[in-house]
Amino acid sequence: MTTEDLLDKVAAFLAEHDPKTTDRLEFLRARFDAGLAWVHFPPGCGGLGLPIAQHAVVEAALAEAGAPDNDPRRIGIGLGMAAPTILKHGTDEQRARFLRPLWTGEEVWCQLFSEPGAGSDLAGLATRARRDGDDWVVTGQKVWTSSAHTARWAILVARTDPDVPKHAGMTYFICDMTAPGVDVRPLRQITGEAEFNEVFLTDVRIPDAHRLGDVGDGWRVAQTTLMNERVAIGGRAVPREGGMVGVVAGTWREHPELRTPELHDRLLRLWVESEALRLAGQRLREGLAAGHPGPEGSAMKLAFARLAQKLSALEVEFLAEDGLRYRDWTMRRPDVVDFTGGDAGYRYLRAKGNSIEGGTSEILRGIIAERILGLPAEARVDKDVPWKDLPR
Repeated sequence: MTTEDLLDKVAAFLAEHDPKTTDRLEFLRARFDAGLAWVHFPPGCGGLGLPIAQHAVVEAALAEAGAPDNDPRRIGIGLGMAAPTILKHGTDEQRARFLRPLWTGEEVWCQLFSEPGAGSDLAGLATRARRDGDDWVVTGQKVWTSSAHTARWAILVARTDPDVPKHAGMTYFICDMTAPGVDVRPLRQITGEAEFNEVFLTDVRIPDAHRLGDVGDGWRVAQTTLMNERVAIGGRAVPREGGMVGVVAGTWREHPELRTPELHDRLLRLWVESEALRLAGQRLREGLAAGHPGPEGSAMKLAFARLAQKLSALEVEFLAEDGLRYRDWTMRRPDVVDFTGGDAGYRYLRAKGNSIEGGTSEILRGIIAERILGLPAEARVDKDVPWKDLPR
């Protein structure tokens, strides 16, 4: 399909569903059914099977027509992590059940991966799932779970076989966050709010029909999620001077009286680096097939975290004593993850988490070294040891 053909399809859709008179949810559902949700997904899954670069054409045409969006910041985990994983590893029934309400925002998703004893070493997780007829019974604890307090569904990795090496004994599930035995508790952050949660699972029953991939294949399925997560965080589409660099540049323009040559030089360098990262992200996204990211996303996420921390620190330094003021330490449980919201102090503190969430910068450097640069892997003494025999 050419770009002209695609624009004709969008025009026909808008003629039938006028954004000014169509209910928002009805519009979003119709957009998904028309294959205009994410055009690089297959037909029947909200897409048209087109190159991912064509998605920007649709977004621009719909935005120009005043069409509503699906509030992507609120459903980022579903869009960036759950959907590509379901697309690649899910059954036809799972794709039909979950993708449409995920994309329209009717159902919010969260990610149940990290545990108190299994963060960077995700394969060391201890949450157990045992088979009971047509169900799995899951017990354990997850931590650092964004949006768990608003989520309807979760992507979950649990240990189904403790007698094999840790990477081989994991299975991937879709967990109902409203099921009996799911207990969500807030985790207050350095910013004062509780964007994250800890989730306790006590005899939570998950039907085998909600398993993604084969039993014991959870590590491979989880890699799809993790690679997409890093692209979603570090390589997401932003306009020129979007994101953190745009906020800091705006602060610079608003306060000419505070400018110094040294700060100017640092801001220009970071601006150029941000623009290079934005263009690299655009090239990365255009080269991806839906649901099939590579390790390059790790480099994007690593660079994103470093720039966000440097830019937010520069803004606080630029504002001097005003940069040290903080708007509000009141405990809140936000519905969206916002890296650039609030004041300069909030942005500085929130950016500290960028080098931890979605894979720590240390782990990402190891992935880059081994999978992109081809350097020798670190020596591991636990790869062939059954999980149950590992020290904990």
